[in-house]
Amino acid sequence: MSLSVGDVAPEFSLPDQDRQVVSLAELRGTPALLVFYPFAFSGLCTGELCQLRDELSVYTDAGVRVLAISTDPVFSLKAFREKEGFDFALLSDFWPHGATAQAYDAFNEKAGMALRATFLVDADGKITFAEVNSPGDVREQSGWKDAVSKLTS
Repeated sequence: MSLSVGDVAPEFSLPDQDRQVVSLAELRGTPALLVFYPFAFSGLCTGELCQLRDELSVYTDAGVRVLAISTDPVFSLKAFREKEGFDFALLSDFWPHGATAQAYDAFNEKAGMALRATFLVDADGKITFAEVNSPGDVREQSGWKDAVSKLTS
C-alpha cells in the first residue's frame, strides 16, 4: 500500500550518524522532510544530498527538520556526513533492514535498499507531499520546496 498526501506518516525510531535515536513522534510540532536514498557515497545520492546541503536554508528557515534515511550502517553515515559536510541528520534504517523504508513503501526488496522517496510530514504527523522514484531517477527538488512553501503559507 503506497502512502498518499493526507495519510498519517508511519512512526519510526532510527539511529543517526552519531547513534542518537531520532523518532518521528519526538518531532511532533515540527514539520519534517524525509529523504530516503539508496546508498551513502554513491554518485547520484551524493549529488542529491549535496544539493540539499547547499539549499538547506530553504527548509530550515521554514522550520522544517531534514532527515535523510538509508539502509547504510551508522558508521558509514558518520563518514559520509563528515566527508560531505552535511548539517542534517543521516538516519540508519539498517536493522531491522529497511523496516522504515518498507513502512513508507520505499524499499527495493531485491536490492535491499531504499528507493529515492521524499515525504514532507507536517507538524501534526500528516503527509503533505509524497514522491517515490526508482533508484536511478534523480529527483527534482523544486517540488519539495513548493511543498514547504505551502506549509508556511
